[in-house]
Amino acid sequence: MSHPWPAGASTGIGSLPGADPAEAVRLVLGEVGDLPYLPELPGRGFGADAVARAGALLIDFPVEWQPHGWTVTSSSGRDLARARDHLNRDLDALTEQAQGVALLKVSVCGPMTLGAALELPNLHKVLTDPGAFRALAESLTEGVRSLLADLGARLPGTAFVLQVDEPGLPQVLNGQVPTPSGYGTVRSLPRSVAGPALAGLLEVAAPGHRVVHCCAGRVPLDLLASSGASAVSIDAGLITNASLDVLGELVEAGVSLWLGVFPGLDAPISADAARKQIRELWGKLGFDPNLLAGSVVPTPSCGLAGASLPYARRVMSMLTEVGRSLRDGLD
Repeated sequence: MSHPWPAGASTGIGSLPGADPAEAVRLVLGEVGDLPYLPELPGRGFGADAVARAGALLIDFPVEWQPHGWTVTSSSGRDLARARDHLNRDLDALTEQAQGVALLKVSVCGPMTLGAALELPNLHKVLTDPGAFRALAESLTEGVRSLLADLGARLPGTAFVLQVDEPGLPQVLNGQVPTPSGYGTVRSLPRSVAGPALAGLLEVAAPGHRVVHCCAGRVPLDLLASSGASAVSIDAGLITNASLDVLGELVEAGVSLWLGVFPGLDAPISADAARKQIRELWGKLGFDPNLLAGSVVPTPSCGLAGASLPYARRVMSMLTEVGRSLRDGLD
């Protein structure tokens, strides 16, 4: 499987600290220019979080904020308008500064994580209603298709990588999503439903341009690969020996490994330690060291919205350093 990003590329997950879209875009373009991305700034407040952004993309599936969370409703209102305004400001900042960029990554909350977050008017999760979940997945797919078309018109000549964020996927598959009351859990979503929902969304992007990110433990790597992901983005610190065989099969199939090697919150970090972690994992997988830079993309373990801005800048600078050192064969 060929990938549009160059060997030695690095990237962020999506979210950053701060409230200025223009500043965030400048940071991304300046620090991870091989694989820049549309930043998310949940720190701006209401309507800027990942669920609200996904809600802003939905077609004919309006949601609104209730005291118990984002809820499906019959018509769009002020809450959704606020979320759409945040998204439009982000797109405008990107349009102004990213002209001529060859490749750009866009991340969206995936259908399973979104279905676990949204509630129906009867206060049950969308996941509990097969018809509602199917409608949500289809609406999200059409909304993302529209977003990529809009970006294509704004940034002619730019190719787009779609990253689907599914941090809640293990909980959804294992029946561990809490009910709104908090006294129980939602029944597990069958893989026969989850797989097609994810595959349908990924098909919006071009082959080789499809990434699924899950920063939780026990990532269902086989499901991600069978759904058409051309890259899987995971926390390198949560990889267990039991998952090495599956990771090896993914690499053999041409799937790129995006490895989270820096924490999402302020912590002591080292480029040397990150390089060592990646090389040790690659050694366990048993592949040719010369293939490493073309198969692995260093990332943070998750979004950086909860970090300080200086830390976020340092992480992104170090990611570029680590990626290029892998490309150049440096230890």
